[in-house]
Amino acid sequence: MHFGIFEPMRSFILLILLVFTSFCWSQTPLQNEYALAENYLRQSQYEKAIQIYERLYRRSPFNTTYLHRLINCYQQTNKFKLAEELLTNELKANEDMPYLYVFLGYNFEKQLQKENAKTQYKKAIEYTKTKPNYAGIVGRLFKDYNLLDYAIQTYEIGMKKNKSSNYNFQIAQIYGEKGEFERMFQSYVELVDKNSSYLNVVQRFASRYLSDNPDNEINNLFKRTLLRKAISKPKDEWNVLLSWFFALQGDFGKALQQEKAIYERNPEDLSEIFRLGRNALSAQDYGASKACYEYIQEKTENRGEQIDAQRYLLEIAVATKNPEVESLFASVFEAFGSNQSTIKIQLVYADYLTFEKGLPEKGQEVLEKALTLTTSKYTKARIQLKLGEVLVFRGLYNSALINFSKIQSQLKNSQIAQEARFKTAQVSYFKGDFTWAKAQLKILKSSTTQTIANDAVDLFLKITDNEPVDSIPTGLTQLAKAELYQYQKNIEKALSVVDELIENKELFPNGLTPSEVVFDDAYYLKAKLHLELQQFDLSIQSLEKIVKTNPQSFLADDIYFMLADIYNSEIKDEEKAKTYYQKIIFEYPSSIYLVEARKKFRRIRGDNL
Repeated sequence: MHFGIFEPMRSFILLILLVFTSFCWSQTPLQNEYALAENYLRQSQYEKAIQIYERLYRRSPFNTTYLHRLINCYQQTNKFKLAEELLTNELKANEDMPYLYVFLGYNFEKQLQKENAKTQYKKAIEYTKTKPNYAGIVGRLFKDYNLLDYAIQTYEIGMKKNKSSNYNFQIAQIYGEKGEFERMFQSYVELVDKNSSYLNVVQRFASRYLSDNPDNEINNLFKRTLLRKAISKPKDEWNVLLSWFFALQGDFGKALQQEKAIYERNPEDLSEIFRLGRNALSAQDYGASKACYEYIQEKTENRGEQIDAQRYLLEIAVATKNPEVESLFASVFEAFGSNQSTIKIQLVYADYLTFEKGLPEKGQEVLEKALTLTTSKYTKARIQLKLGEVLVFRGLYNSALINFSKIQSQLKNSQIAQEARFKTAQVSYFKGDFTWAKAQLKILKSSTTQTIANDAVDLFLKITDNEPVDSIPTGLTQLAKAELYQYQKNIEKALSVVDELIENKELFPNGLTPSEVVFDDAYYLKAKLHLELQQFDLSIQSLEKIVKTNPQSFLADDIYFMLADIYNSEIKDEEKAKTYYQKIIFEYPSSIYLVEARKKFRRIRGDNL
């Protein structure tokens, strides 16, 4: 075969390879030298660093990083005249490089020659008026030298002279560093106004300064800035930011108003209202969540969206103990049927039948039928998980464990498999098999799902802190049994076991008593059980027993929040409720209850939410 026709191509490829190889060889020494110089600089070996940076800068005289490092090393070794000479010569050769004036000005600043420094800074700024493309690099150098006002001035000139440039993000960051938060927020808003693609970036950076405290003045500045912009120049982006802001503060009702405004202008996508409804439901703001899903029902003609909205409305009805919940389930199944599209609703119904109505056999029937309606392994796994919970309720522990095991083997490492593993650990704990429970929980402590990881850590610590040693009882077995009865809604039995744990000295021979952790857990569980029976005074007694005996209890914030809620919602003693909410706000600022405590305190106080 004749290969002559391929010779030119082979020669071309060879040339490319030679050029590429030469380029790599030329780059590698530079990179190595720069790394060595950086290392000397970090170790404050400035003289050694100077030698390398001088070589690097001679090879790449337009590399501002090399120049910046070299000037810094000169200044660290008090070679200010050498730095000045270098910069002056560079300016003579390259008058159109205004960033050199910043270097020169700062060199004077280091020598406390303030007026000379100002003269050079002004030259740099003046130059950007005729060459606005340099505003970015000059502004950044001013910022690096903490000359923040000069940096802002430079960026503003750059945007004024070049309408296509946008330095609002840099300006906003500088105002944040200066503590001028209103101007910072204005710059962020202007950034979004010019380019809506910065919306997520602004949320991320603004959130560093915002909090969930509605009384925070910085929060109010952000809200006022957005509202002013929304009035003067209406855009969806302001509603999006306001919705995000109100949701951040837990004010889901106001967030919904903003989402409605967005949807009314562009009636296409309801996903954000779905998301808002889920967040409100997680925060137990059932009123706002219900309003979200009722709005979706009103607006959508999509069958799938209607079914999803109905599911969440049914969950709310169950959670709020709506007396018409039975008829609500019946009407939904009549409208949409018991089929593959309503499986999620069937799960809610099975949960309701089991844990609210005490009819686990009927709940099991619903789930076993649901298993026949789908071929999706993920949907089947979700049904099996709920079926396992129902079987635990019925006391069929081995059957429950088989269901959980199936999920783990079929969908390894998935979130639902991790949920199944936690359920396995929980059942093992209920049965008193603490060794196996710990083995499962140890794996789950590094779960990618934060809720599962947190629950796993809590249960793991409860077991390890109180596990019986050398057959000496600690009360953990009895506590686990009481929690199992609570899970099965057998409140009277659960109370009986807790009382026996607390009072029966025969469980603890030789004068031994339950550990402090089990003691606190036992009384806390007792308080929750009395609350389920609406025995509010007895619930309060149990909670007060813990804080009186152990003021530093690890459950302190849980206890104070529960006391506040009992006084607020059940006993209707608002003054006492305020006292306990305030304890959360001022003494437990890292508590998971902080946002809700603040919100309820403000509502009692009569603030306009």
